[in-house]
Amino acid sequence: MTIRSFPLIAAFAAFASLTAATPLAAQDVALPEAPAAWAKADRELMVPVEGGNIWVRVNGDLDAEHPPVMFIHGGPGGTHLGFGALTTLADERAVILYDQLDSGKSDRPEDPANWRVERFVSELEAIREALGIERWHVAGHSWGSALALEYAAAHPEHTESAVLGGTFISTPHWILGTNLLIRDLPDAVQDDIIACESKTPPAADICGPATEAFYRAYNGRPDRPAPSPEALAYRQLYKGQGFNGTLYNAMWGPSEFSARGTLVGYDATPLLSRIDGARTLFMIGQYDEARLDTVQDFVTLTPGAELAVIPGGSHSFIGERPAITEAILRSWMSRIDARGDSK
Repeated sequence: MTIRSFPLIAAFAAFASLTAATPLAAQDVALPEAPAAWAKADRELMVPVEGGNIWVRVNGDLDAEHPPVMFIHGGPGGTHLGFGALTTLADERAVILYDQLDSGKSDRPEDPANWRVERFVSELEAIREALGIERWHVAGHSWGSALALEYAAAHPEHTESAVLGGTFISTPHWILGTNLLIRDLPDAVQDDIIACESKTPPAADICGPATEAFYRAYNGRPDRPAPSPEALAYRQLYKGQGFNGTLYNAMWGPSEFSARGTLVGYDATPLLSRIDGARTLFMIGQYDEARLDTVQDFVTLTPGAELAVIPGGSHSFIGERPAITEAILRSWMSRIDARGDSK
């Protein structure tokens, strides 16, 4: 097992914490056209999938020398917004972002029959076919890691590499890990969380702050940089209908440490032995909800895989440490591309 801890200096929780109103300073910001963070899309399209149409955006040249990278957002029910800072990678390869069905700018049929892992995985293949891509890097974050793993196992012929960021691939492992993390919080917070998870929880004015204390520690560090005017303007332009809490609650549950939805028994760890470990990168923050020891176990189950730990980052490491995140991804994909031994 190779562990790479980078001493350089997900945006998901950071964006979730923004208010609905956009400050005046962001309203008139012109987003960059050339490859840069928070760039405008070079191309937008709606791709037909089972259940409706999903919104896809592309930056960069799909016919470039280097295979494209497909970023897969978390949730379930999240959006692509947290990946907006990574459009900088379009100077070397096409960068593809999308919103899963029922979130963001995609169709929102709100049909629970669509809320199945295999259907979400099929969205990726529909996008690949619509864009005429032979091989690509699939990079998921949180719930998106599960989709990236499922895709890499089902379509190795189209997978240049798989990046499993903020790694969620097993609900039992995740819940065990988050419950261990709760034990590191102050005693009073622990007591409140335990009470809030009981059959007779206390009032929201107790449960809300307790849950927020967990998120501040592991999913949105207090020292994260404030969103730039460009980031705020990007969000205003591309947020669509935003996060889908109904979908999140139906598939997951009321909080990150309480799974009561359809994913309650989900476990994709058997797939780790079916993917090419030498083309697999696990990537977490130092203070991630995805615990280091848990992800190290996943790496052990994936011979040849590598692990990158982002210093100072939580589960939202993309937004908290964008420069090092971008550098790691750029280096990883370049090394894989240089091998020239695609199967």
